[in-house]
Amino acid sequence: MRSVLLASLRHHTRRYVAAALAVVIGVAFVVVTGMLTGATRAGLTADVGAPVAAVDRVVTVDRARDATRLIDAAAEEGVPALSLGYAMETVTREGVQLAATADIAEVSLDPALQWQELKDGRFPDAAGEAVADANAAKSTGVDLGDVVTIGTGAAAADVEVVGLVDSPPAMGASLYVPWQVLEGFRATLWVESVAWGGSEELASTVAPGSTVESADDWVAARQAEISRGVDVLAVMALIFVFIALFVGVMVIANTFAILFAQRQRDFALLRCVGVTRRQLRRAVRLEAFALGVVASLAGVAVGAATGYGLVALVRHWFADMGAARLDPVWTGGGFAIGLLVTLLAAWLPTRAATKVAPLAALRPDTGVDVRSAAGRWRLASAALLLLAGTAGMAVSVATQAVPVMLVGGAAAFVGVLLLGPVLVPALIRLVGRLAGSGPVRTLATGNAVRNPRRTATTAASLLIGVTLTTAVLTGLASSRTELDREMDTSHPLDATITAVDGPLEADLAERTTAVTGVADSAVLDGTIATIAGVELPVAAVPQGLDVVRGPDDLAPADGVLVLPSDVVDELPGKVGDRVWRDLEATVVVDGRERTLEVEPASGWGRAGLVSAATLAALDASPQPTALWVRATDGADAEDLRGDLAALAGASGAGLDGGYSQRAWVGLQVDVLTGAVVGLLAIAIVIALVGIANTLGLSVLERGRENALLRAMGLTRTQLRRAMATEGLLLSAVATLLGTALGLVFAWVGVQVLIASVVDDARLTVPVLQVGGVAVVAALAGLAACVVPARKAARVTPAAGLALD
Repeated sequence: MRSVLLASLRHHTRRYVAAALAVVIGVAFVVVTGMLTGATRAGLTADVGAPVAAVDRVVTVDRARDATRLIDAAAEEGVPALSLGYAMETVTREGVQLAATADIAEVSLDPALQWQELKDGRFPDAAGEAVADANAAKSTGVDLGDVVTIGTGAAAADVEVVGLVDSPPAMGASLYVPWQVLEGFRATLWVESVAWGGSEELASTVAPGSTVESADDWVAARQAEISRGVDVLAVMALIFVFIALFVGVMVIANTFAILFAQRQRDFALLRCVGVTRRQLRRAVRLEAFALGVVASLAGVAVGAATGYGLVALVRHWFADMGAARLDPVWTGGGFAIGLLVTLLAAWLPTRAATKVAPLAALRPDTGVDVRSAAGRWRLASAALLLLAGTAGMAVSVATQAVPVMLVGGAAAFVGVLLLGPVLVPALIRLVGRLAGSGPVRTLATGNAVRNPRRTATTAASLLIGVTLTTAVLTGLASSRTELDREMDTSHPLDATITAVDGPLEADLAERTTAVTGVADSAVLDGTIATIAGVELPVAAVPQGLDVVRGPDDLAPADGVLVLPSDVVDELPGKVGDRVWRDLEATVVVDGRERTLEVEPASGWGRAGLVSAATLAALDASPQPTALWVRATDGADAEDLRGDLAALAGASGAGLDGGYSQRAWVGLQVDVLTGAVVGLLAIAIVIALVGIANTLGLSVLERGRENALLRAMGLTRTQLRRAMATEGLLLSAVATLLGTALGLVFAWVGVQVLIASVVDDARLTVPVLQVGGVAVVAALAGLAACVVPARKAARVTPAAGLALD
């Protein structure tokens, strides 16, 4: 049988190239998935993970004194350690207060732990030195060489600012000092964790009761907290690994099914000369094993090269994507998956091919007959999988369980594929009748449905690609729409500057509009009112302001006072309760009182909002009280906040706004979109390879049939047109069915993945993109027929009838 194996590999090299190509693409997809998700995770967690990048462990402590013990022990043992926390203290310079409360965090004297990005100056090398956040320094006027005093009383400490740094909002502070200074502010010091370079045993001994975890686990947990408890990277990786496995198995199984169907006569002849079923199965599986090893190695190489290229391409558009790195786990897993998938994909076709009696195998295969026992079992299995898959997806929508959604969707899709030999020919007949009549169309329709199994197998690859592409594009569009809607509701204003003690300066709006990153601004007139003994700025909102995001222009009705929710919480207990319970409050301006209906809300700062008519009744001479700002698309959030904070600080006003939060969410969506686009490109390549494989092999299988048609008078042009029409019918049916399935799966995905984060999530269908997918898929199916049709048309009838 060894000779038979080697001869088979040599004789069927051209056919095995198609199967090997499917394996290579499948393995490459897994490797690229690992590289893209790894680069995505590195990009999204770069800010969160920066403080712990130089250590292997993080120790989470319950008390600040445990952090002190850990850092003291680290100094004694000579291992790196860095506190992850902050103190809230006042900052003054030459007796002038710069900030009533500022975040003070640690900067390490160890260069390996100096994670902040130095913009100017240098890092501290002594306890009396500090670095300031460059954007925070804009609002306080702190510069290099300044000596500032942190804290008050006995705990106060003087430090010299020797550097300006850039630090991310997720882990940043206004001022960074060495630990020897920071630990002195014990009254306000809060330390969550310690970046730990020592052993786990030492940490447990020094700080019993603390939690020691790897730096990677700590970063993943922080990222999940930032994304509202949803580890989007883990979900994305799970989904695309599942897609890689499913698509790879389907394409490889389709290729092997056609390959073995073409070799049924070879198998039958071997059986006739005495080869047993067991020997034949072993020989074919050895072929699959050899193919799997070679193709999987090639897939790893192709995947690595493609992964580096795709990550570089994505980073060209999304600079926050991390660097490409070949993960040994994903690489080894990709090779193992390629080998196992090849063996599994060859298992069932091998059993089916070798169970057929020798004489029966010499007769042509008529496909699936639903009246036979096998046909009835196939239909029953399809119905069972469709019902189970539909039930699973319904359960996943109710419970928002991602694994249940994946299993249910896969079961339903496999059920559709099992129905393929019945469903696809029926749809082709319907589309063929709608397309008109004529000898070529009649011949093409008849050829397309003559072998139902072959027809369904050919359409399966395109069906997979269209379903996947439609579902992902629709899911991305829905995610972006719902997240934008959520951001518009939660943060309708990008930035607000609100007066505190007096009116805003007359030229503040002009100076604000000149700031880089500001698209538009609007001045709101108002007054200082007293509500339950608390002075609060109240501003009138003109209707139809362009600076407000979302459909709500924030303009209250007459007689209504819209108060920020946190301001309501700070009102004296009795009045605050009354405001919440009775939804009204007495507003006093210059001795005039007016009772207004109160609506708690948030998103525009610390001013109360009223209508222009209500403000006129409160104050006949209002003055500029608030300035609302809209940022340009893509503006740097930290630079914008720093520039506006400088203007607000100079005017004695307060700065609020949600652009930083919007920019953070937008960053995550952009990086994830870049990763998904890269993964989707690989999935589309797999589908196109599957189409080319199945159509090309099916043309080889029908060599005698085409030659017979030529011998009966069919011209070469008519044969090419008939095969092109057949390909177009197949691609049209697969495209329509795939689009419908993709939209259904996208709706389920939106309800499971997005509805868990955004209330009332709705499906957004990108009509132009989905339509483009349909057109491209139809043309791809047609293009896949061009080369096989030309090759078949060039074969003379005599030569075609002599084909093996």
